[in-house]
Amino acid sequence: MKEYVGILAPFAIILIVYLSVQNWRTSIKTVLVLVILEGVLRKWVIPQASQFIYFLKDIVIIGAYLRYYFFSSTEKTFRIKGNSAAEAIAAMMLLLTGWCIWQCFNPNLGSPIIGIFGIRGYLLYIPLVWMLPKLFRSEEELYRFLRSYLLLVIPVGLLAVAQFFSPPSSPLNVYAQDLKLDVATFGDGNSTNARVTGTFSYIVGYSVYAIISFGFLVPLLAVQQSRWWRWATIVELMLIIVTSFMNGSRTLFFGEILFLIGYFGAQLITNLKTGVALIKKFTVPFMITAIAVVTWFQSALNSILFRINANNDISARTSGGFIEPFEFMKLKGLDSYGVGATHQATSALRSILNLPPTETIPVYYESEMGRIVLEIGPTGFFLWYLLRLILIYLLWHTFLKLKRPLLRQLALSAFLIHTLQFNAQLVFNHTLLVYYWFLAGFIFLLPRLEQIENWKQQELLE
Repeated sequence: MKEYVGILAPFAIILIVYLSVQNWRTSIKTVLVLVILEGVLRKWVIPQASQFIYFLKDIVIIGAYLRYYFFSSTEKTFRIKGNSAAEAIAAMMLLLTGWCIWQCFNPNLGSPIIGIFGIRGYLLYIPLVWMLPKLFRSEEELYRFLRSYLLLVIPVGLLAVAQFFSPPSSPLNVYAQDLKLDVATFGDGNSTNARVTGTFSYIVGYSVYAIISFGFLVPLLAVQQSRWWRWATIVELMLIIVTSFMNGSRTLFFGEILFLIGYFGAQLITNLKTGVALIKKFTVPFMITAIAVVTWFQSALNSILFRINANNDISARTSGGFIEPFEFMKLKGLDSYGVGATHQATSALRSILNLPPTETIPVYYESEMGRIVLEIGPTGFFLWYLLRLILIYLLWHTFLKLKRPLLRQLALSAFLIHTLQFNAQLVFNHTLLVYYWFLAGFIFLLPRLEQIENWKQQELLE
C-alpha cells in the first residue's frame, strides 16, 4: 500500500493544487476543516498515507496562495502601504523571512533540505494575515461561517466522550500510525482512562482545538442570537469544557480559566456596565455546564484534578521555558544549528532521503523558546518574538477601537488566545499554526468589516 502511495502522491499533489487554485476563499475554509478531519484520515481511513495527509492542508493553502497572489485578475490584494500596523508587521515579516532563509543553508544542518522543511513552521501560514481582510465580505458572512464551523464541535466532542469511556486499548484510542507512541492515560486513583484526542492525531491537537473553539464560542454566546443557535452554542461550549477535562492537559485547563478571567476583566475595565451585563448573560450557561459535569462527568473532573495535584511542575516548566533560551544561547553564541534542526520529523526525513547527518545538539530541548534559539539563534529569536508581541499589541488595539459587539468580542478573544499561547508550541504544532495566523488576520479583517457595516448604515440613512 505504501508503494502505491509513493507512486500516486505526485499526481495527488497536482490535482489538489489545481482544485485549490479554483477558489481561494473555499480553499482557506477547507484548510480550517482539514485541521479537524486530518486525524480521522491519518488514524482510521488511510493510515498508510499518514505522512502525506500531514502535508495535505499545506498543499491546499499553497493553491489558495497561488490564486490570490498570482492568478486572480479580479481580486485586489490587501493594501499594506499607508497602513501603519500593516507596514510594521510586513517589515518584521520581511526581516524574519530573510533570516530564516539564511538559516536554511546553515552548515550545521548537513543539508539545506532540512532547512527548507523546517522553514514551513515559521513562514508558510503567515500570508493568511493578508488574505483574511478579503476572506469575508460582511459581518454576517463571518458570523454564519463561525456558527456553522463550530457545529463540528458536536461530533468531535461526542467522539472524545466515547474515547474517554472506552478502554485505552479500544480502536477509538489510537494515534496517527507514524507517531508510534503508547496511548497516554490518566486517572483519579480509582480508574484509568485514555487522554482523549477526538478527531486529532495526538493529544495536543485536541487541546489546541478546544481552546480555539472555547475562544470562538464565548464571543458568540455574548452576542444576540436566535434561540436555536444560542442553545447550540451552549451545548458546544459544554462539550468543549467537559472534554477539556478528558483531554488531561493542565495547560488547557488553566488556559480556559485564564481566558475567562481575561475576557471578563477586559470587559469590566473598558466598560463596566457592559461587563456586568455579560457576566449575567453567562450565568445560566455555566450553571448548566456545572450541573452536567457533576451529574454525568464527575470522573473526568476528578481525573484532571488528580493529575494537577499529582504533578506540581507547572510553575517550574513555565519559568523554565523563559529561562531556557538564554541558557541555550551559550552553546553557539550568535550562531545556531539551523532552521529545522530540532523538528521531530527531521531524523525521519534525513533517513528517507539519505541526507548527511546534522550536528548533534548536546542538550535536551522541549519548550518552544529554547528550540527557536537552537534553530535560528538569538537574532532569529528576537525577530520571531518581537513579531508575536507586535501582533498581541495590535489585537488589543483592535479590540479597543471596535464598536460592533461581535467584532469587538472576537478581537478580544484573538488577543487572549495569542497572549495565552505566547510560550506554547507554535512552530512545532501544525494545528495551532493554522489558527494562530488566521486569528492574527483579525487585526485587519475586523476593522474592515466594521467599516463595511458603517457604510451600509450610512447608505440606508441617505
